[in-house]
Amino acid sequence: MSSTDGPTAGFDAFNASCPSRRLLDTIGDKWASLVIVALGLEGRLRFSALSARISGVSQKMLTQTLRGLERDGLLTRTVTPSVPVRVDYALTPLGMSLLEPIRHLKEWAEAHMAEVDTARAAYDHNQGALRTPR
Repeated sequence: MSSTDGPTAGFDAFNASCPSRRLLDTIGDKWASLVIVALGLEGRLRFSALSARISGVSQKMLTQTLRGLERDGLLTRTVTPSVPVRVDYALTPLGMSLLEPIRHLKEWAEAHMAEVDTARAAYDHNQGALRTPR
């Protein structure tokens, strides 16, 4: 068995009690993924710049996402004393190691969205046909 086929370092995300499953929940979250890509591609950003870059995220959700990523060691929060206080976010080396796989996933979604929309429309049409009395 290769290292990609089974548990690594004693962790197995297929096991419900494995802590790696919680990490997958975090990095699989759409807001976390978008924060990682934004910081990875644009570098150090302030909260307001992240909020503007990631359309649709609420301040509360962005705050929770940033705190979770900081707790997991994926980004740093740097406070610069000034008036007003300046707070910047940047990926750590651990966070940077996630950039490529998550960026590729984002790009895959963008490249294949038309095909997914077509599949969804066909599925919805077929489900409607199955439910329509004849």
